Amino acid sequence: MNIRVCPAVVVLSQNSVTVGRKITNVLAGAKLYGLVNRTHDVDISFTNFGETLRELFAAGTPIIGICAAGILIRTIAPLLTDKGQEPPVLAVAEDGSAVVPLLGGLSGVNDLARQVGLGLNIKPAITTTGDIRFHTALLSPPAGYHLANPEHGKKFIADLLAGGKVKLQGIAPWLSESNLPIDENGELIIQITENLGNSDPNCLVYHPGKIAIALTKPEPDTITQIHQILAASNLAPAAVSGIFAPLQLANNSQLHSIATTLGVPIRFLPTNELTELVLAATGADSRIVSSPFSQIAVAISTQIINPDTIGQPQGKLAIIGTGPGASQWMSPQVKEILASATDLVGYKTYINLIGHLADGKRVHESDNRVEAERAYQALDLAASGKYVAVVSSGDPGIYAMAAAVFEVLEQYHKPEWQTIDIQVAPGISAMQAAAATIGAPLGHDFCVISLSDILKPWEIIAQRITAAAKSDFVIAFYNPVSKERTWQLAAAKKILMEHRKPDTPVVLGRNLGRKGEEVQVTTLKELEPALADMRTVIIIGSSHTRQIQQDHNIWVYTSRRYNSQE
Repeated sequence: MNIRVCPAVVVLSQNSVTVGRKITNVLAGAKLYGLVNRTHDVDISFTNFGETLRELFAAGTPIIGICAAGILIRTIAPLLTDKGQEPPVLAVAEDGSAVVPLLGGLSGVNDLARQVGLGLNIKPAITTTGDIRFHTALLSPPAGYHLANPEHGKKFIADLLAGGKVKLQGIAPWLSESNLPIDENGELIIQITENLGNSDPNCLVYHPGKIAIALTKPEPDTITQIHQILAASNLAPAAVSGIFAPLQLANNSQLHSIATTLGVPIRFLPTNELTELVLAATGADSRIVSSPFSQIAVAISTQIINPDTIGQPQGKLAIIGTGPGASQWMSPQVKEILASATDLVGYKTYINLIGHLADGKRVHESDNRVEAERAYQALDLAASGKYVAVVSSGDPGIYAMAAAVFEVLEQYHKPEWQTIDIQVAPGISAMQAAAATIGAPLGHDFCVISLSDILKPWEIIAQRITAAAKSDFVIAFYNPVSKERTWQLAAAKKILMEHRKPDTPVVLGRNLGRKGEEVQVTTLKELEPALADMRTVIIIGSSHTRQIQQDHNIWVYTSRRYNSQE
């Protein structure tokens, strides 16, 4: 199946989510899109069906709509201009009883329909005559083959259906084992070659991915040099299966640019020897292509090359914030990372918060207090070529794992860690969640202080509380109380009482976005350690923080207009 982009499974109601999940479970990387307020437990939520569908289609994303075929067709119709550029579009019945390929005959829609049908245990409604009669999709070759002249495909298939015979030149099991009318004397020709092929409209040319390119020193003109080597040997760029390079170059932007231009993956190996790199991809019986450039080697394998079986990809490490816990507070970026990651590293409680998004992943759980060990493990996993997501609740950069990862990265200086692609994906913090639930207590200047003295002395914490109190900041306290630490919150209150009025509003948010969520409002005078634990964030108001009543609701906000309050 010639599909390189992960499909989007789109549902409009909660009734369709079960079937949608069955489909995403059989399609690696597929994401479940659900309409806001009508669905839950989806990967990505959207508010406008038409805009979302058209954006996905324009981006070349395969679309599987669990809805009526008509609504898909009418929604996408304005974008139907080039049959050769259409991604697959399928309609699936809400109860999973029908799978109907609609668009994308040149991009593998029938193969995708078969795969979806297999997951739903039904036979897809394929209507393409050539596909049915010949048991193969000539315009949508399998992975490892590229159709060089799709513009000739329509006439070629029409001639076949009219009774034409086809002569097969080259080796391609998916063709020789099909129901094609293969005849040595056929007037139609199918050519399988890594060379630049025939342009005759009676000939379809497929380039098998047998060419490997090894690079040890990518430069701005390397892509031009590669094309020169291929052209001198009459080789088709579409027959290149991948770029193979030393692991130490995994973060080289020029190398990634070359691979993007050629439209192929990069695989990395633990060697700097050019010949070893190219032979690892093509085998000892391959043919080395003459290259005048010392940093480029090209070889042709006797078999189709599957880059996924050679070396490793560049390792990725994403440090993500899931938000307080509720799915609707998790960003689309974080959900996409979780859908793509191979490994999850984190505190068990936080991993449990992501629910089904952990399905199919390798999970590496650890205790909440071993942040450095967890960061070390995540970096090592990523260095081995894994896509690792380090899971934090809230925002990973606020008293969480992002700082721990960078601390360990700086401390150990392991060369293999320098090859990792690292990103931080933000999340909604506990203080933001608590503030939004009760109004806008963070509506003006505020600061954030952790009351935990495990990693910093209490003297520093006390200095910062004093400074913040004198400056009239709203203060958000993290880690206010634990089983072993109860006195710090009482000590913080004593400092605050020297600078704040006893009736200053205080917000306590506990288990935000999770089962047992509780938000309460009290005053500084009434604040006691017994009201909080480690799952509580506390917001101390400033002199401009107000508490108001609206029917049965209590709201707390900090005014933006200082002059009018004085």
